[in-house]
Amino acid sequence: MGIKNFIGRRVEQKQDNREAIRVKDYMKRKLITFTADQSINEVMEIILKQRITGGPVIDAQQQLIGIISDTDLMQVIGDSRYHNMPIGDRTVADYMSSQVSTIDAEVDIFDAAARFLKTGHRRFPVTENGKLIGQISRMDVIIAATNLKKNHWR
Repeated sequence: MGIKNFIGRRVEQKQDNREAIRVKDYMKRKLITFTADQSINEVMEIILKQRITGGPVIDAQQQLIGIISDTDLMQVIGDSRYHNMPIGDRTVADYMSSQVSTIDAEVDIFDAAARFLKTGHRRFPVTENGKLIGQISRMDVIIAATNLKKNHWR
C-alpha cells in the first residue's frame, strides 16, 4: 500500500524581524516649492539653476495645490511658439497639474517602487492632512533599495 498524502516534515517558519523601510525614511523634507502666482520664467530659471525636473505648488498654508514639471514647461514653450507670443506674464497656475497623486509617509518602499512603475511618475509629494511634508523620487527609492541590499539582501 502506497502513501496517499505526505506533506513532509513540518519546518517552523522563521519570522523576519526586520522593520519595513518606509517612504518617510527616505523622502526629502527640504523642498524647492512654487506658488500658483509665480511667473513661468522664474520657475524655468529656478529649475535650471537647481537642476531639478519640477516641484510641488503650495498655497500660503503649505497645502499642496499642484505640481509643475519640465513637461508642463515644454507645453509652455510649445504654446508660445504656436501662438507666436512670448511667455511673458504666464503663471504657474496656467500650466501646473492640479490633480496630483500623493503617497503616504508610512508606505513601504517596495510599494512605492511598484507605484512608480505603474504610474510612470518621477516623484510623489508626501502629504499629511493636505499639508506638504516631503517628496519621494525614483532616485530616493533606488537609494533605499541599495541601502537595503547592503544591510539585508544576500
